[in-house]
Amino acid sequence: MKLIRYSFHGEVHAGVLTAAGVVPVAAINLYTASNVPDSVLGIIESGNLEPLRAAEGMTAIPCQDILPLLPYPVPPKIWCIGLNYHSHALDINAVQPDEPGSFMKPASCMTRPGGEIILPPAHITNDVDAEGELAVIIGKKSQYLRDHAEALDAIFGYTVTLDLTALDVLSKNPRYLTRAKSFDTFFSFGPVIVTKDEIADVDALEVITERNGEVFSRDFVRNMKTRPLELVRFHSDYQTLHPGDIISTGCPKGARIKKGDVVGGRVEGVGAISATVR
Repeated sequence: MKLIRYSFHGEVHAGVLTAAGVVPVAAINLYTASNVPDSVLGIIESGNLEPLRAAEGMTAIPCQDILPLLPYPVPPKIWCIGLNYHSHALDINAVQPDEPGSFMKPASCMTRPGGEIILPPAHITNDVDAEGELAVIIGKKSQYLRDHAEALDAIFGYTVTLDLTALDVLSKNPRYLTRAKSFDTFFSFGPVIVTKDEIADVDALEVITERNGEVFSRDFVRNMKTRPLELVRFHSDYQTLHPGDIISTGCPKGARIKKGDVVGGRVEGVGAISATVR
C-alpha cells in the first residue's frame, strides 16, 4: 500500500495511491463505514490499514490533478546516516566510522517533494550536494530492540528522501555538520510512503540519485555498511523511536548542484522524489 498527502482544490487530505490515481481516505471511510484518520501521520500512529485496502477498484483522482505534499510536515525525529556507503566516503575524502554516523535534522529545513531547493547566498556556501536516499518510517513506539525481527516489527514502511549538505561549511570542521545540513529546504521526503509488506527484501533495493534526468550515482542497500534493520535496532538504544520517525539511510554519492538543476532520488518499488534548485 502506498500512502500520500496531497492538495486538491485547495484542500489537504491523505490518500491511497493506486494504479488509477489517488483514492481519498475520506472516500474510503464512507465506503467502508470506517474512521481512519485523514492524515498520513495519523494513519501511521493508529496502525489501522485494513479499511484502506478497499481503495483498489474505487474511483480515484488522477495524479496530474493533485499537488503532492510532504507526507507530514513535522516528523517526530529525522535521523540521517552519513558515510553509510564506501563510495560516498571516498567522494568526500572521509573515513567510514565503525558505528552509524548518525545526525539529526530539524523539520524546519524541509521542502515539499516536487518543490524548490533555495541555495543560500554564495558567500555562505558555494558547494552544495544533494543525495537521494532510502528512508525507514517507524510505526511503533520502540526502545532497546533486541534483534532484527523486533526491528522489522517496529517499521511501518519506507520512503525516498533528498538530503542536502553544504560541503564547504562541513569541510571547515566536522562539528559544523548540523549547520551544514540544516539550511532551509535542505531536506525532503515522500511524496509516497510504501508499507513494509510491499517490500519483500529491503536489502535488494537499488538507491539512485539523479541530476537533470541522468543517473548520477546508484548502489544497492545490501552494500551499506549498516543496513536498515540494524539501523533501527541500533538507534532504539539511544532514543525511544516513535511512529513517524524517519531514518534516512545514506547515499552512494551526492550530486553537486547549482541553480537551475533538477535533482532527485529514486528507489525502485518505493518511489521517486525531485526538486528544482533556485
